[in-house]
Amino acid sequence: MADAEMETKGRSIPANAVEGFWIATDGWKIRRIDLSPISANGKPAQQPRGAMLFLPGRGDHYEKYLEMLDRYSREGWVVTSIDWRGQGGSGRLLDDAHVGHIDDFSTWINDLKAFWAQWKAATPGPHVVVAHSMGGHLAMRALAEKAIDPVAVALSAPMLGIQTTGLPYFMHHAVARLMRGLGNPERAAWKEGEKPGSPLSVRAKILTHDSRRYADELYWWEARPEVRLGPPSWHWVERAIESTRQLNAPGTLEKITTPILLMATTADRLVDTQRIVRDSKRLPNSELLLFGNEAAHELLREADPVRDMCLDRISRFFEERAPKQ
Repeated sequence: MADAEMETKGRSIPANAVEGFWIATDGWKIRRIDLSPISANGKPAQQPRGAMLFLPGRGDHYEKYLEMLDRYSREGWVVTSIDWRGQGGSGRLLDDAHVGHIDDFSTWINDLKAFWAQWKAATPGPHVVVAHSMGGHLAMRALAEKAIDPVAVALSAPMLGIQTTGLPYFMHHAVARLMRGLGNPERAAWKEGEKPGSPLSVRAKILTHDSRRYADELYWWEARPEVRLGPPSWHWVERAIESTRQLNAPGTLEKITTPILLMATTADRLVDTQRIVRDSKRLPNSELLLFGNEAAHELLREADPVRDMCLDRISRFFEERAPKQ
């Protein structure tokens, strides 16, 4: 794809997209984008392939994934993405709009459960989920808790465990509890970047090798400043670790029979890839696509060789596991 065309796809809302809001059960406004399906000749698809829900990661907003969402709408899918409560265009939960926060991950699960029920009733099947990082974690929890019932799921670098650089999970959790209790639990866990000790200047290297796609996010920070979010609160960190430990409980993943494609990279500096590999063996119906140093955390926004392999694999996976009805 030519550079100019790629920039256009990453920095403009597709013509077949509608932006809006879904109102959660407590009245909170959750931002969404819906893309209508397009056939091979570029016209509206008369018979949609099905419906795909994309769930982004921590600090994400759907503008980062416009290029990918556009691709799947052109494969005939009805495509929807939401911004999680408290990030992107779905408002903030703290007075400090720079800090990411949530009272408990169950709040996001409740939002997803209610949204899924309404979205599924309004869209054609088969219904599938694609999710990245924290979105992948929440999708897995929702499957375990039977809050959603997709035909198949594809997860990019799912946050099944947070990268601890070798520290045991229970110690990692103890440190997070200590730090949350030492001061205001709503304070930022670090100053900037995606992890402690990583300044904004190295953020791109942690996320993707593709400088143009990384710049797409910076473009939207300028065009829509309200979508930008910084580090999480210490309370978020503690709740995130607790949520990953819940998924690690014996028998939890073993009960999930939904076909799941897991994609990960051993070079990931944010999520625990060893945990993803280990959990792939616990899931009764899973496949694993594993990269090395050629891929950073944002597999769906990586350079073309990695990104295209991921997107092609997702398409094939759904052809096999979620055939058109």
